[in-house]
Amino acid sequence: MGKPSTSVWVTMQKKRWPLMILLVLSVSTVGMILVRSAFDSCSVSGKRCGRFVAEKEEVSDVKIRSGSGLPNPLGFMKSKLVLLVSHELSLSGGPLLLMELAFLLRGVDAEVAWITNQKPVKADEVIKVLEHKMLDRRVQVISAKSQKAIDTAVKADLVVLNTAVAGKWLDAVLKDNVPKVLPKILWWIHEMRGHYFKPDLVKHLPFVAGAMIDSHATAEYWKNRTHDRLGIKMPKTYVVHLGNSKELMEVAEDSFAKRVLREQVRESLGVQDEDILFGIINSVSRGKGQDLFLRAFHESLKIIKEAKKLQVPTMHAVVVGSDMSAQTKFETELRNFVQEKKLQRIVHFVNKTMNVAPYLAAIDVLVQNSQARGECFGRITIEAMAFKLPVLGTAAGGTMEIVVNRTTGLLHNTGKNGVLPLAENIVKLATNTEMRTTMGKKGYERVKEMFLEHHMSHRIASVLREVLQHAKIHSRTTT
Repeated sequence: MGKPSTSVWVTMQKKRWPLMILLVLSVSTVGMILVRSAFDSCSVSGKRCGRFVAEKEEVSDVKIRSGSGLPNPLGFMKSKLVLLVSHELSLSGGPLLLMELAFLLRGVDAEVAWITNQKPVKADEVIKVLEHKMLDRRVQVISAKSQKAIDTAVKADLVVLNTAVAGKWLDAVLKDNVPKVLPKILWWIHEMRGHYFKPDLVKHLPFVAGAMIDSHATAEYWKNRTHDRLGIKMPKTYVVHLGNSKELMEVAEDSFAKRVLREQVRESLGVQDEDILFGIINSVSRGKGQDLFLRAFHESLKIIKEAKKLQVPTMHAVVVGSDMSAQTKFETELRNFVQEKKLQRIVHFVNKTMNVAPYLAAIDVLVQNSQARGECFGRITIEAMAFKLPVLGTAAGGTMEIVVNRTTGLLHNTGKNGVLPLAENIVKLATNTEMRTTMGKKGYERVKEMFLEHHMSHRIASVLREVLQHAKIHSRTTT
C-alpha cells in the first residue's frame, strides 16, 4: 500500500493538532485527580452476578447494549426539571460523575439545577472552575440553603441525591417539604464504607423512588448492611455500570495521540521507551492501597534479582494522585518507604490532575489496588482497558465485575496477604510481552462491548423512566 501524498498527510496532521495541543498541555496540569470510582457493569467472575440478579423483586439489573447512532436514549428528558444534589464539589469521583450526568441531561435540553451541600468557608479555586464549567453548559448553580433550592426541589420532576452524605441536606433544608420530594428522589450511591450507615444520613432511604448503585457488590453490601445495622429496607435498587466518555475513547483509539502523550510523560519522568512502567492512578489514601502496591513492587524487584535467568527491562512505578501540599501522614509514609528502599530513581510521584489520559498512554500496566471491600466500581479500570492496558486488581468490589481474571488482567487478594501475589503478578507481566498485549486487547474488546458512554446512557435512561413514572403515580394518589 502506497504512502499518502504529502498534501493528504499534512491535512491529516492538521486535524489532529488542536487535540494534541490540548492533550500535551494537560500533562502538566495541576489539579485534583479524576478518580471516577463508579459507573459499572456486571459480567463475570463467575457467580457474583448470577446470584444477585436472581433477586428480581429487589434489584433491577439494567443491561442495555444498544449501538451508538440511534436516537439519544435520554431524549425523553427534554424540558424536564432535574435537581442534582452533591455533598461536595471537588475533583473526586462522586461529584465528577454527577457533573457528567448533568451534561448528558443538558445534551437533550433538560433543565438542570445543581446544589452543593457542603462548601469550604474559604474560596476554593477548584469549586470556582467547576461551577464555571457548569454555568457554561447552562446548568443552574443554586445555593444549598436558599429558598430557591427548596422551591426547585418541590417543583422538580426528578431529584438526584449523590452519595449517602447528601442525605443530610433533606432535613437540614427541605424540612417540612421532605415528604413531598421523597417520591421523586433517585439516590445515587457510590460508597463501600461502614461509617456511612448512620440514621442521620440514610433514614429516608426506604422511602425514595429508587437507589442507583454502581456495582452488584456494592448493592449487595448496602442491602445487607442497611438491614442488619439499621433495620431498614432498601428501596428498589438499580445496578448501573458506568461507561467511558467519547472524549476519552477518542484519545484511546488515536495511536498518534497516544504515542505523543507516552513520549511526553515518560520524558518528564525519566522513563525510557523500552522500560516497563506500572501505574496506580487514584487519590492517595490508605484505602486505595498505594502503600501495599509499593511494597509489592519492591518485592517484585527482589524476585527478579534472585531469579538470575530472568531478563527484564528496567521497571518503574508511578503513583498518580499525589498531593504533598496536604502533607498527610500517609503520603509521607509512601515517600519515606521509597527513600528507605532506595527506589527514588524508579518510583515516581505525580500530582493530582484533571486529565488521566496522558498517564494511561504512558504506562504499560494499571494497578487497581483498592483495599477492604474494594472499589464500588473503579472507573479508572475501564479507562485503562480502553487504552489496551492489562489490569492488576484486587479481587474485591466492582473490580471483579470489570476484570476477567487471567483474560483482561490478574486479580490478587486485598490486605497484606495480597502483597506477594501482586508482586508475582507484576513479574509475570513484566517478563511476558505477549501476555500484556493479549490481555490489553481483550480488555479493549470488553470495553467496546459493555463500557461505552452510549451503554451508560441507555442504562441510566431505563432507570430515569421508572423513577419518573413512580413520581407521576405518587403525585396522582396524593392530589
